[in-house]
Amino acid sequence: MNTLVSESPFDLYTLTLFRLVAEELNFTRAGKKAGLTQSAITRQILRMEERLGTPLFERTTRHVALTPAGVFLWEKSGRILASAEAALEDLKSGFELGPQRLRVGIARSIGLAYFPGFFFPFRKAHPDVALHISQGTEGEIYEALEERRLEIGLVATPSRLPAHLMNQHSFDDPFAFIAPPEAQLTVDANSSDLVPLYEQTWKQGWLMLSSEDVTGKELRRWMGGQGLTIRPSMELDSFDVIFNLVSLGLGSSLVPNRVLALYGGRRKVQRVQMKPTFSRTLSVVVRKSPKPSELMTQLIESILF
Repeated sequence: MNTLVSESPFDLYTLTLFRLVAEELNFTRAGKKAGLTQSAITRQILRMEERLGTPLFERTTRHVALTPAGVFLWEKSGRILASAEAALEDLKSGFELGPQRLRVGIARSIGLAYFPGFFFPFRKAHPDVALHISQGTEGEIYEALEERRLEIGLVATPSRLPAHLMNQHSFDDPFAFIAPPEAQLTVDANSSDLVPLYEQTWKQGWLMLSSEDVTGKELRRWMGGQGLTIRPSMELDSFDVIFNLVSLGLGSSLVPNRVLALYGGRRKVQRVQMKPTFSRTLSVVVRKSPKPSELMTQLIESILF
């Protein structure tokens, strides 16, 4: 008889609880995520350890850490749960069990103004399909795709994708310079080099996307090519936030043209089109597969950009 059936050291639910504790290294926080009290999730993990015959966590009054056995189970359990979830998704899709859904991860540096172009045509054609949208860093999205917690990722294109992913669609995303309404600019709004723009605004501060972000790194390299090394007064992870802070007079920045379309006349900034222009590439990425699902293909093909 199968060992899991005869001895049952843990089931998928308990394994999920184990991963929550391993991620948080805190039983109270893990319990809140699972909808359990600290004592309830502690009992579940203790019972799991008793059945396995080995501790999975080292516990002191100050910290929780994985034991070597816990590390081993952590490394294996992600694929176990991902495989089980993938089988369930395939079962639901193949036998029409419950509503269909697609889980899409979007990099934080991709602004809200892009969402209608990503999803409106698909929602109109497939109103019965549930779209689960989440945001994160590119690294978080790649990990979620590998573990089958996402089907599609929308990211700023890196120099090289992880081996388990492939690019299904790409498009250019040009940028513009923006300054607060009261900034004293003496340049042509339709065409200006970045250097005079910086010289006229650096004292009021510059807002930049985080240097940890793919786009943030590309922007800094491009600016270096223009002869500028900018020390930002603030680093953020969202162009929507940057735009609104510029409109409030907290500095100048470079943002994608599409971000400007979202706010219209509600927030005022001065906009200058740079020559030459910085442009990033955005990509739709999925797991490598002989044949992506029909829903995934339809969503990707319906993107307006």
